Amino acid sequence: MRISFRFVIFGALLLGAAEAQAQTKLPPRRAAVPARARLAATPGAGTKDGLAMVNGRVVLTEQGLANPLTADKKLLSGYTVSPTGLVTSPTGTTVQMAEGDIASLTGRVTTRRVMVEQDSILKIQQYDLKYPGKREKMAKDLERKTKEKAKRDEALEKAKAKREKDKK
Repeated sequence: MRISFRFVIFGALLLGAAEAQAQTKLPPRRAAVPARARLAATPGAGTKDGLAMVNGRVVLTEQGLANPLTADKKLLSGYTVSPTGLVTSPTGTTVQMAEGDIASLTGRVTTRRVMVEQDSILKIQQYDLKYPGKREKMAKDLERKTKEKAKRDEALEKAKAKREKDKK
């Protein structure tokens, strides 16, 4: 009986040791996936999908990843964009992209100036939504101040002319 009791205790210790080792087992490692070559995000550029002319070369952005264009890219609308920035429509019309220009995935080319104008209009609309009537009030105040300054300048001119007349 003493021997069987020892075997029971010894067996329990072995099971406990095996269970403790199972808890310290590391999870299997994932296989490393090589990273895709991509350009660093340009300052001020958004993550919209499309093609952009950056540093004299066309960069394709899809799903937030920017990669240099190495071959002609045919868009769904039938437009073709070359790595040099030449956008060809399905009818054969071509447009050369300049530095900072962006072409959407539909083939529409937008210049930097148009983008700035659109951003400005959007900011004004957002400001008007946040502060209704404030821009109009500021414009009226500016007009009032301009009129007051013109009146002061006119009064100064009259006083100066009067002084000149009195000296003679």
